[in-house]
Amino acid sequence: MAATQTLVPSTVGNRQPQKSRAAAPFLLTAALTLVAVLIHGYHPYAEDGGIYLPGIFKLLHPELYPAWTGFVTAQTRFSLFAPMMAILVRTTGVGVMTCMFWVYVLSIWGTLHASWLIASRCVGNIEARCGAVVVFCLCMTMPAAGTSLLLVDPYVTARSLSTPLGLLAILGTLDLLSEFRQTGRLRLRSLGLPMAGLVFAILMHPLMGSYTACCLATLVCASIPNRLVRNASLAGVLLFALLAATLVNGLAPAQPAGYAAVAQTRSYWFLSAWQWYEIVGLVAPLLLVWAIAEKAATLSDCGRWMARMAVWAGLAVIAVSLTFAHANAHNYFVAMLQPLRIFHTVYIVLILLSGALLAKVFLERDPVRWTATFLVLGALMFFVQIRTFPHSSHIELPGLAASNDWEQGFLWIRNTTPKDALFALDPHYIEGEGEDSQNFRAIAERSAIPDITKDGGIAAVAPALTPAWMSGKAIDSDLATASDDRRLSKLAPAHVRWIVLPSKSETRFPCPYQNREMKVCQVPLF
Repeated sequence: MAATQTLVPSTVGNRQPQKSRAAAPFLLTAALTLVAVLIHGYHPYAEDGGIYLPGIFKLLHPELYPAWTGFVTAQTRFSLFAPMMAILVRTTGVGVMTCMFWVYVLSIWGTLHASWLIASRCVGNIEARCGAVVVFCLCMTMPAAGTSLLLVDPYVTARSLSTPLGLLAILGTLDLLSEFRQTGRLRLRSLGLPMAGLVFAILMHPLMGSYTACCLATLVCASIPNRLVRNASLAGVLLFALLAATLVNGLAPAQPAGYAAVAQTRSYWFLSAWQWYEIVGLVAPLLLVWAIAEKAATLSDCGRWMARMAVWAGLAVIAVSLTFAHANAHNYFVAMLQPLRIFHTVYIVLILLSGALLAKVFLERDPVRWTATFLVLGALMFFVQIRTFPHSSHIELPGLAASNDWEQGFLWIRNTTPKDALFALDPHYIEGEGEDSQNFRAIAERSAIPDITKDGGIAAVAPALTPAWMSGKAIDSDLATASDDRRLSKLAPAHVRWIVLPSKSETRFPCPYQNREMKVCQVPLF
């Protein structure tokens, strides 16, 4: 009996540390999720977040956006993101914006936790794992070279979900390859995580999910033990990418007349249009990841496989882009697929491995160094986000009053004008003073003539909208500076009865709403 009494407390005592160690990653990533929201902010209506929201609103309220509907529904054609969000809102009974905020929080946690799990495969040192995830948390809103993508957006899009799902697919593939290396066998159940992560990533965002699939194929080749066979396989991946792009380019459907004008508004599709520092942002990460793979003794086999994957995937898409994505090309289909988006994954690998190396070599267990690094990186990224959205609240929580003048005006439109009202805005309104990229359709929930900045991007990836976009461009060009007679000549035939102008624009139209930055005016009927 005495022996039993001494054994039981010992067993329980052993289990408690094990449970604590198992819970530690959840607690760490949960804390870092809060830090990420505080540093990077939340702007649900801004940039691409404002493109996805109208599609969700349209599914929930079909009477919205009766005019120019294609620019609302384009994002719902191939992705399950908007339908899933609409189902979630209906099922929970929670408001759309409240639901979006919690999806945002959960997506950040999912991304950070998947990153922790990947780091745990790449480095054995606990400090290095923490460094990888902490640095990634602080650098989440870093742009991936000149691709017009951030590593994690400060709003909710289909990428918010495809990113953690893609990372889980990579994690599952690492485990699968490690198991095969150790046992020489593949178990069917081991395919579950990589396949589920990949399939759901594709369902959320077909393009980003497809590039995750390319990364997984490259990862398999990068894990081959024999150096000669491995390099031959990786070179084969590059050759296959070029051959596949050749086939796609040759079989691509004819694009509508005028599509070249749409495609050329997306300068980030074409390397020839990039600035020198953007080119550096393309080449330098590949060199850094390669150097880490070759020189860092702290990396496990999985870490080296990840690094090789990033280098060869990056080289492959650069080759494809240089060969096929040209502003003066006769066909823009390969450019439309934006192969350089694979650098989204390349940058995540770079940040994770660099953070791990930084923690191992410099931070170690020195609390002063950890604190200084955390504060410097955090303050820098916080400052960048404040400068990016200077006229908006840093965290735009659902239910709080809008601080942005344009957003206040759009909310007035939502609350005051008929649901079937059609609006015209200057085609570059979203780049205007004080606008902070706040999307009109997402906030006002009203139909609008297509703009150049965001609707041009929609038409670029949905070429069938080209005629509608060109028609809209002819209607709303120069609205901010045109005379009232000129405005009437373009707006009246299009049945536009409302116009949004900067507050400084001169007009004799009646304007029932005006603030410091913008005004809402009625187009007279004659």
